[in-house]
Amino acid sequence: MKKLLLLSVAVFIFFGANAGNKIKCYFNTPVDTTASAGVNAVYLNNCIADTLTAYLNRAKYSIDICIYDFEKTYSYNIATLDTTFAPEVAKAIDSAYERGVKVRIIYDSSNANTGLQLLDTGIHTMGSPQGSAYTIMHNKFVIIDAGSPDHNDPIVWTGCLNWYYEQWNWDYNNVIIFQDSALSSAYTAEFNMMWGDTGINKNWATSKFGQFKTDLGMHTFYIDGNLVELYFSPSDGTDSHIQSTIETANKDLYFGEYTFTETTDANDIIAKSNAGLTVYGINDSYSNSYYPTEHFTPDLAAHFKVYTESADTLYHNKMLIIDPSDTCSDPMVLTGSHNWSSSANTKNDENTVIVHNASIANQYLQYFMGSFNNLPGSTVTLPAYNCEAAVAPTKVLPNIAVTDNFVVYPTPSDGKIYLAYQLSSAQTVSMDIYNVTGQKVASLISDDLQYAGRHTCNYTLGTPGLYFVRIIAGNELFTRKVLIAE
Repeated sequence: MKKLLLLSVAVFIFFGANAGNKIKCYFNTPVDTTASAGVNAVYLNNCIADTLTAYLNRAKYSIDICIYDFEKTYSYNIATLDTTFAPEVAKAIDSAYERGVKVRIIYDSSNANTGLQLLDTGIHTMGSPQGSAYTIMHNKFVIIDAGSPDHNDPIVWTGCLNWYYEQWNWDYNNVIIFQDSALSSAYTAEFNMMWGDTGINKNWATSKFGQFKTDLGMHTFYIDGNLVELYFSPSDGTDSHIQSTIETANKDLYFGEYTFTETTDANDIIAKSNAGLTVYGINDSYSNSYYPTEHFTPDLAAHFKVYTESADTLYHNKMLIIDPSDTCSDPMVLTGSHNWSSSANTKNDENTVIVHNASIANQYLQYFMGSFNNLPGSTVTLPAYNCEAAVAPTKVLPNIAVTDNFVVYPTPSDGKIYLAYQLSSAQTVSMDIYNVTGQKVASLISDDLQYAGRHTCNYTLGTPGLYFVRIIAGNELFTRKVLIAE
């Protein structure tokens, strides 16, 4: 029997904050807008390359490109299509260079990167080092106008998309774009560490790739009032952040992975399924050959599907969607170049973003459903879309689930939060508040022996951000999330 019993709960609907115009996401395969919570996901049918070209054409000062694979040809014998996309992107890069924009390109030297042959020979490029100490430079990001005096100019384009025809138009991929000077500065710092310099000329003497990189410490950002986390591999321990993101799920979880070999990640997902959460996943068959689907049965069974990789199509995403059906929780999306593998975590150059936003999470859910429901015999059954939160401690509802035993409200909040709990017997209680980095920011109760019955308190958090309120009563521990809006 749980020692903490809910004082009161009322159902209250929070409509997730819109991401505004500063965070946008796009998908290159069909989406299912029947799951839309108000903003329809955007399927760019054969025109993601056009979208990138449009952003490149806006550049005024600088373009930094970090790309794993940029090819001008296909892996197919379709000669008539051989020049469909590469020239338009290459021409946009050349056009920027010709009008005086500083252009720098880092690429993975284990790939041919034949798209570079289409560029002006004056553009500065750098191939990643090879050898036993390195694996691959696997990033796929573009930074535009990071140093612009106009804070509306800087753009970061990232996601899981490589630059060749199949990836743009056939393979399952997602792109996310941020308009933010602080985030673009963090990406630029990572680029400069690999480049070895802040200027136009690369410096091999100071350049750092792979396991030789260091954590630059720039991980949390607020864009349009939304928390965005950023992690680079292998310096930032990205897999630990994947695991902690999985562990925050309260209601539903969806994942889509090209390579998935991390057992701890899988076990965390299985634990969520066993706890009664709605869990669905898609994996590409490339990984399935050495990471069997049986690992996910019987717990996920029909909710886990393998996309059978063919000669012309891959399921190439690296994404995780948390609680899109519970806007009162902390809906979020994790995406980027980082496959869920040991190499990605410990050797490869990768980037991962975690966006805390209900609208973005819902748009990725629409994308996931469009993919999952397209697989034979597959249908996503969503949990009820609502927000369960306490409004005031005035009514006790029967048969409250264990996950609702301790309430913190409202969330989002303008700063002042209220907390409510009830003890079934006298207990020693502690209550603390932590920020997203794990730092304790407040201690509300410290080893206080409290009587059985109703208890309430309140606290004001002055700094916007995501916080975690933890209460320990006897030997039971409960944690709740609360978002303080700007």
